[in-house]
Order: sequence, then C-alpha cells, then structure tokens
Amino acid sequence: MCSEISKDKKPSESKTKEQVKSEKREESEKKAQETAPKKDTKSETMEQAKQQASLKIPKTVTGVITSVQDPGQGHEGHQIAIILPPSENTYRGYVTSTASENIQLVALHGPLKAGMDKGQPIWTTDGKTKFGLTFVDKENSTGVWQFSGNAIAVHTMNADPFTVSYSVTYTEHSTAGDKVIKGTMTSVQDPGIGHEQHQLALLLAPRDKAYSGHLTYDASEQIQIVTLIGPMPKAQLMKLPSWTPDGETYYALSLIPTKAAGSTSFSGNALALHTFNSDPFTVSYSIVLTNPLK
Repeated sequence: MCSEISKDKKPSESKTKEQVKSEKREESEKKAQETAPKKDTKSETMEQAKQQASLKIPKTVTGVITSVQDPGQGHEGHQIAIILPPSENTYRGYVTSTASENIQLVALHGPLKAGMDKGQPIWTTDGKTKFGLTFVDKENSTGVWQFSGNAIAVHTMNADPFTVSYSVTYTEHSTAGDKVIKGTMTSVQDPGIGHEQHQLALLLAPRDKAYSGHLTYDASEQIQIVTLIGPMPKAQLMKLPSWTPDGETYYALSLIPTKAAGSTSFSGNALALHTFNSDPFTVSYSIVLTNPLK
C-alpha cells in the first residue's frame, strides 16, 4: 500500500516542479520586457516640433529659369517655368520676376478630391490627379506677386521657350495646422436679406475676432470678394453698405469686383466670394492666415 501511494505522488511532484519552472520563466520574460528600452516619444515629439518650426522660417530663393513645354493636358502648346514645385504643404509669399516676354502667374491648389472639378479651371498631367488653377495675366514681363498655393509657376501661351529671373520669399504651412484652409466649394443662395437672388461661397464664417491673411482662388466665373466687419449696431452703419442674415445682426459690407482668378490679402470678421447671379459657381482656393483660427 505504501509503495503504491509513493508512486502516485511522484507524477504530482514532477508536475509541480514544471509549473514552478514555467512560472519562473514567465516572470523572467516579463521583467525583460519591462527593462527593455522604451520608445523615446519625447524626442520624437521634439523632432516633429522642429520640423514644423522650420517650415515657418521664411526662405528666399533666387535664380534664372528657361521654360519648358507645359506638361498639363490641354496646355501642350504652352510654356511653363516652375518656381515652387507641387507640395502637400501650402506656400505663402511673394515673387519678384523679370521675363523675356509677357508672362502669366500660376498657382495650383490641391490635389482636388474626386468630383471637385466643377467648372473652375483645373490643371492635370494625367487626368486623374487634378489641381485648381489660378491663372493671373497682368500683361507684363516684370512685377511682384503675392501668392498662396501648393505650387507656383510662371507661364506663357506661346510654344517658344522664355527665360525668367526671379527672387521668391516664402513660408510653408502644413495643412494639419490651424492657419491653412484650402478646398473646393460650390456656392449657395446668399442668406443675406436683400441678396436672395445672389450666390455666396463662405470661406471664413463670421466671428468676433478678425481674420487676416492671404487668399488665392480660381472660380468658374467672375466673382466679387466679400469681407464683413462687425457685428455692429445698425445705427452706426449710417449709409454704408451692410449685410444681415436676420434683420438684427448687422455687418459692414466690403464688396470688391474682381476676376475669376486672383490673389489678394484680406482682413475682416468674415470672408466670402459672391456673384449677383442666381446660378451656383465653383471655386478652388488656398488661404493662409496670419492669425490662427482658434
């Protein structure tokens, strides 16, 4: 009887030893994981911050370029000289240039999302990746141009190459920040009293703190740039142009006629594009603010 009991205990004792060994091994592995070098998230965050800060430092580039055939579809008979190549960041700055003939100034916005090309000028090399095209013809060979966009170039509608000397000063702005707004929008009926037959594309909604910055745009038709100042008491407006959505909240209205494409600085409590027509228009745009949205 005793010998039989002893035989029954041996497997149990052997199993217990294996469990102890297994537990010790698991404990050892756990300690190894705890003492393993951890990812330096602080260093990574600091590096990202440095990269963002470097984008905001103004850069100046000078040079002389000879144009090449424009690779854009429908532009094969034109010439182009790219000053700032396409980027996911938005450029803002100014370029001074002198060319061997009259040139047009070009800014690209995008790439556009699918279905966003709705009548506004676009530029594409393959029919798939499309950019909104701001095309400014100042009918001269020299000048200074302020811009914002994802690419900057000068252009002619001639087939013969031209030469341009330039100096461009710019900053780059990540679209992940709160100072860059870009997109494509289709206008809606103007909600202002007395403007019901007009169309409006509201780029920056009314707020108490004034916006300031730079806008580059291209629309499917000639538009007016609208800035609102206020709100303010109706009596204070006197005979000034005004805009109100409800007959209670009033804004001073600045309405500047312009072309279908352009580039301008602005300031005010709201920013929009407008037409006196009842049919919707489409606009692609890039805005770089000098003050954050928040």
